[in-house]
Amino acid sequence: METIRQQRGQRAVAIWLLIGVGMIIVQILLGGITRLTGSGLSITEWEVVTGTLPPLNEAGWLDKFREYQQTPQYRLLNTDFNLDDFKFIFFWEWFHRFWARLIGVVFVVGFVYLISKRYLKREMVNPLLTLFVLGALQGAVGWIMVASGLTGDAVYVKPTRLAMHFVLALGLLSYTFWFALQLLVPNQERRDAPQVKKFTWILLALLTLQLVYGALMAGHKAAAVASTWPTINGAWVPEGMGSHSPWLINLIDNTITVHFIHRNLAYLITILVILWYRKASLETISPAARAYIRWPLMLVVVQVLLGILSVLTSKSIVPNQWGNFEWMAQLHQLVAMFLVLSLVGMLYLFGERRQRA
Repeated sequence: METIRQQRGQRAVAIWLLIGVGMIIVQILLGGITRLTGSGLSITEWEVVTGTLPPLNEAGWLDKFREYQQTPQYRLLNTDFNLDDFKFIFFWEWFHRFWARLIGVVFVVGFVYLISKRYLKREMVNPLLTLFVLGALQGAVGWIMVASGLTGDAVYVKPTRLAMHFVLALGLLSYTFWFALQLLVPNQERRDAPQVKKFTWILLALLTLQLVYGALMAGHKAAAVASTWPTINGAWVPEGMGSHSPWLINLIDNTITVHFIHRNLAYLITILVILWYRKASLETISPAARAYIRWPLMLVVVQVLLGILSVLTSKSIVPNQWGNFEWMAQLHQLVAMFLVLSLVGMLYLFGERRQRA
């Protein structure tokens, strides 16, 4: 009877965590929409509680609009905006923040419920506290990112802070998914394959670097600087990649350099995933691994294709309009998340056997 109760408890916690995984994916996508619509600077204050609801009357909307009119983005970029234009960008930033609050509510309510049902074991507490801290940190970094676009002559947030916000979100997503795997995947489904595990870690490290450069691409709007493929504006190695001084600043602040690195990292990761798949397939594979081992390979191919389409459609970008490029960019971001999760899953399945939480 106690074993059945433990299984029910583990399943309940795992479902709660997977709901969190789904909500974090939605939150990251909302962040992408906020970025693509230029909405991220529409709310100029960090109101954790009072900002839960949008303005409820015309006077409230006018107050918020006047606050936005004081920002560099409005003064230097969006001077033609009327109240309806402002309401559109306000909605996406507000919804992005609202969804983050909702994730917090789901976490707290679920935590209280699971404790009341005595489903949470003592060894689960520290991982859950880590999740809470990571979520709070993500909110703080989000505001630091927004604040970087509200001063001086900035019309967008700083790309480096956007990259930090994005990568921390993926870290939170991966940690939540890993915790759920510990509860869902029977230990006998795991295999001790040190070489595959090491290879998977290398892939995840390179993919993390690639995602940093993806965020830098987004922050610098670097897709449009070379809307050609397979060459970069007619060259395999474009000119101007070392034009900034000091030289190292080119790695994060030179749009053509960022574009070049992002493209070529994609090719490298694709080749390595193919090699990883071959190596992992030669191992004694559990049924769970056999069911999902092809996912990293399939997803990386789809991701590269979406990246190419994003580059090719970037020439048709129209400011403040949603078009083909925006769709491709969003799909590119979504598949990136699935690729990360597929490798996290493989890392778990090919890792050392451990007692589950």
